[in-house]
Amino acid sequence: MCRNCGNESPKWIGKCYSCGEWNTFVEETVITGKPKAGAARDGIMPSNKKPVPVSHVSVDELPRIDTGINEFNRVLGGGLVPGALVLLGGEPGIGKSTLVLQMALQLKEQTILYISGEESPQQIKLRADRLSDVLGEHCLIAGETSVERILTHVENIKPSLLIIDSVQTMACENLESAPGSISQIRESAATIMRVAKEKNLPVLLIGHITKDGTLAGPKILEHIVDVVLQFEGDRHYMYRILRSAKNRFGSTSEIGIFEMRSSGLREVSNPSEMLLAHHDEPMSGIAISAAVEGIRPFLIEVQALVSTAAYGIPQRSSTGFDLRRLNMLLAVLEKRAGFKLAAKDVFLNIAGGLRVVDPAIDLSVVAAVLSSNTDLAIRKDVCLAGEVGLSGEIRPVTRIEQRIAEAEKLGFKSIVIPKYDRGINFGNFKIKSVQAGKLEEAFKYLFT
Repeated sequence: MCRNCGNESPKWIGKCYSCGEWNTFVEETVITGKPKAGAARDGIMPSNKKPVPVSHVSVDELPRIDTGINEFNRVLGGGLVPGALVLLGGEPGIGKSTLVLQMALQLKEQTILYISGEESPQQIKLRADRLSDVLGEHCLIAGETSVERILTHVENIKPSLLIIDSVQTMACENLESAPGSISQIRESAATIMRVAKEKNLPVLLIGHITKDGTLAGPKILEHIVDVVLQFEGDRHYMYRILRSAKNRFGSTSEIGIFEMRSSGLREVSNPSEMLLAHHDEPMSGIAISAAVEGIRPFLIEVQALVSTAAYGIPQRSSTGFDLRRLNMLLAVLEKRAGFKLAAKDVFLNIAGGLRVVDPAIDLSVVAAVLSSNTDLAIRKDVCLAGEVGLSGEIRPVTRIEQRIAEAEKLGFKSIVIPKYDRGINFGNFKIKSVQAGKLEEAFKYLFT
C-alpha cells in the first residue's frame, strides 16, 4: 500500500503508478472475515434516520469553547466546536505540544484528557511546571498508545476536551500492522472521529509531517478531520505562525502569531511592531509594505540587496517570498522601467522570518530592489501597498482602507497606493495617500 496516496498493489513496486512517488509502498496485513451483524441483504439497509428538507435544517450558531488563547481562537474561527476533530501539524521541536499543553492548563473550568504516546507523564509535568505557576486538577495526563484504552478513559472520565499527541503513535488492537502505518492511522482516526461525533467531544490531534512539509499518513486523514492547522516557523527565530489549511467552521485565511519564550508561547497581538526594525537613519534596500493576512493588516519590512554578479552567472535568492514572482518582478523592472538587472545578483528577504503570499507587497519588493540598485534610501515614514502587473501598472488590492489605517496608527506620514482603488474615503485618514497608476509614478515620488 502506498503511504502517500493509499493505492494498493499485490506486490512491492518501487514507483507508485498513481501518485508517481518512489519507495512509498509498504506491506500491510489485510483482514478478511465474516460480515458484520445486521449487514445489508440484497444491498438494502434499514435506517432510522429520515431525510429532511434543507429548509428545515437548523442553522443556529454553533457553541464554541474558548481556548483561553486569543490567537488560537482567531485561527479556529472563534474557538473549539464540540464534536470537531482538529489536526495540528508542524516540524519537530516547533512547539506543537507546548501550544496544546499551554491551552489545556488555561482551561481551568473544563476537564481535559491529555493522551501522550511520545512522552512520559514525568516529561509533561516538567513542561507544565515551566508553562504555569499553578497547576490545577482539571488536566488529566495518561501515557497510552492503544485506541481502545483511550476510549475507555473517555468513557470513565467524560472529558470536555481530548488531546492526542500524536496520532502517528496510536494503534488499534484489531490490526496487526505497526503504529504509524497507513492502516493504523486511518483506522485510529476513523474510530476517534466516530466517538467524537457521538459524544459531541472536541478532539485535538497532533500530527507529524514529512521531510516535504506535508502531514504524514494517508491523505484521508486530512479529509476526515474538520480543521487542519499548520504550526510554522524557523527554529532560529523566536516567532511562530499558526495557519489554517482547512476549516469547516471558519475562514482558512487567518493566521495567529506567537513568540517562543522560555516560559512558553506568548501571543503577539500587534505583529507590525514585531516585524518592523527601528533604524537610526534611512538605509537603502529597505521598503515597508502594508500586508494583510485574513482580516488582519500588519506592516512588514522588505529587504533587498543588489550587487554585481561576481561569478558571471547572476543569482536570485528569496526568503519568505515566492522566487518565481521575484523573477517576474525583476523582468518587469527591466522591460517596463528600463533598469538593467540581468548581470546583477538580487537577494530578497522578508524580515522576521515571515512567509508572505499577499500580492500587495509587490510594490515594496520592486521599490526595495531599485533602492538597493541605486543606493538611494526610501524615507522611513513612507509605506507602500500595491500589486504590480506585467505591463508595469499598479493594480488595486483588497482591504486598502485597513492597510491605510494600520500605517497611520504606527505613525507613517504617507502611503503609496494603487490609483484605481475605488470607494476610499480619504477624509477618515490624516495620513497622506499617494495614488500611482504606474511604476514610474511611484518611483518619482519615492526617489525625488
